[in-house]
Amino acid sequence: MEKEKFKELIIGHKERFLGRRDLVRREVQTEIARFLLQREIILVTGVRRSGKSSLLRLICRDLLARGDVAPADILYLNFDDERFLSFTAQDFAPLYESFLELENPRGRQYLFLDEIQRIPGWERWLNRLYEFEDVRIFVTGSNAAILSPEVATALTGRHRQVAVWPFSFREFLTLKGLSFEDRDLDRSLHRPETKSQIRRLFAEYVEIGGFPEVARTGDATLLEQYWRDILYRDVIARYAIKNIKEIKELSLFLAAHPGSVQSYRNLGNLIGVRSVNTVKNYLGALADVYLFQFIDLFDYSLKRQIYNPSKVYCVDTALAGAVSFRFSRNIGHLFENIVFLALKRRGGEVFYWKSARGREVDFVVKDGLRITEAIQVCTSLADPNTRRREIRSLCEAAEALNAERLTVISEDEEGIEKTDSGDIVIVPLWKWLLSTQPSALSPQPSALSTQNFKT
Repeated sequence: MEKEKFKELIIGHKERFLGRRDLVRREVQTEIARFLLQREIILVTGVRRSGKSSLLRLICRDLLARGDVAPADILYLNFDDERFLSFTAQDFAPLYESFLELENPRGRQYLFLDEIQRIPGWERWLNRLYEFEDVRIFVTGSNAAILSPEVATALTGRHRQVAVWPFSFREFLTLKGLSFEDRDLDRSLHRPETKSQIRRLFAEYVEIGGFPEVARTGDATLLEQYWRDILYRDVIARYAIKNIKEIKELSLFLAAHPGSVQSYRNLGNLIGVRSVNTVKNYLGALADVYLFQFIDLFDYSLKRQIYNPSKVYCVDTALAGAVSFRFSRNIGHLFENIVFLALKRRGGEVFYWKSARGREVDFVVKDGLRITEAIQVCTSLADPNTRRREIRSLCEAAEALNAERLTVISEDEEGIEKTDSGDIVIVPLWKWLLSTQPSALSPQPSALSTQNFKT
């Protein structure tokens, strides 16, 4: 490719990149800000249409707002542009030279490179820039392509990975014009009109999900196209899967059963596949592109942990609902999926747990060697049998795992259940989603939730 063509692409891409203003600040920006001035290459990964390119724009906006970074120091290119079809690894050097000639940057350069994994050998060029140039590099791409073994080896010790998920509930509220700081949360929730608005928007969030464009337009029909693009372009084409019927049936079954425990053999029987390895490969591909995520049973015995089946969750509940053949939704499993996604955004290792008596806890959150929280998710505790079951499971988890916090997340109920194993916080899902800090939730004891519950 000629330098004049490079300069044309640099100017056009940069104008569009810097011109977009109607963006919602992402919570992950706070994490990125902590190492923004360090040298590591930032690899931004996530499911298709989750806002990776927009995050690059937001990072760039943060840099320009500091005052010591000029627009001339910025290079943005999206390699998904069809004009890069003839681009090869040998073109990277003249491309960078064209940028220097065109912009004449005075200090450190900031490179924002979208979908760079489409160019074979890209990691070697970035490695050279990292070693010899004064640059900060931000890259987006799919997890499977951008973190292959070859790339990981070339960039060992030189990169950080940041995962981008569809909008959280707080980000969804910001898009809808409603936002507040953690310190203002309790005061805001004591205003009836604000509380009513939040609950109305939560119902909308459950219905249309968190994909940015869907949330912005309210057009849930986009979800079916997203599903086809992810399945056919990111999974079937990339992994050269020959039996499309098998992986299509598998993905549709998983979408219809979020929060369920599934073994390889059971899934193989459902889609008519005898080979466990084939099922493992299919699931690995679906996880690599973030369409589905899986969590393991927590056990101090690694052997038990490995040989027990995993629980499955979809990257967006509305996406799963848009393609699922189920005529009625299991609201409890839908809520469980939403909680899982929130836990992934907050960090920490997430597992499910089962006691020796067979009582299951939906989530246990591990930080280092500590179990920081055990969580049960249900729609309602009004049924005494349901309440007893959920509380007993948490009490067993508290005693077996020494969990620091015990939480029941429901649709509407709120309070504190006092037990011999510790206080259990009961909180509505919409309220739990509003805070990234568990201590910010301060439910008041109610007449029904202060009984001393004995296990």
